[in-house]
Amino acid sequence: MRPAFARRALSPTLGGMDAERSDEALMLAYAAGEAEAFELLYARHRGPLFRFILRQVRVQATAEELYQDVWQKLITARDAYRPEAKFSTWLFQIASNRVTDHWRAAAYRPMASEDDMQRLEQQADPETPEHTLSVFEERRRLQRALEELPADQREVVVLRLEQELSLEEIGLITGVGRETVKSRLRYAMDKLKSRLTGLRDAAPEGKTGTLR
Repeated sequence: MRPAFARRALSPTLGGMDAERSDEALMLAYAAGEAEAFELLYARHRGPLFRFILRQVRVQATAEELYQDVWQKLITARDAYRPEAKFSTWLFQIASNRVTDHWRAAAYRPMASEDDMQRLEQQADPETPEHTLSVFEERRRLQRALEELPADQREVVVLRLEQELSLEEIGLITGVGRETVKSRLRYAMDKLKSRLTGLRDAAPEGKTGTLR
């Protein structure tokens, strides 16, 4: 899925030295008027960014709307960009703020539908064959357990486990200190472990597996 403003084929010149440039260098180049630098940034970060947003809001249509909003905010803020932190940290900070604004305006938080759960799995790599049922069942249990966490705990877990960010980077994205991130992560992991153990024990025979 591509934002409406980025639905053209990637340029064949995006390769070679371009592929070796850092995210920060590409963003500065884009701010200076190099449109193809945006295309490469988008190609690098579209999957992780969408998964992060979908994990938070759990509804496909809402995730798609916020996803486009984040890229649009990046475009709007390009002239003000300064490489004071990693580009990915800056990008996910925009996404985190947008998700927070969404929940502040929302009156409820719907549970993910089965269709949304399947889309969530497919977003990991839409070019690969469909996941096996056993793996899907395990990941569905993980998503259900994540949904039961408070929003602040769920966010740090997703950033830590899926994006593999450091505690310091998560703190920059979420706007809290390292010790707060560490505390939220510890409480969240304890809750997930307890919840997943209960779900696995209650699962029908033949539908257990290893969390990926």
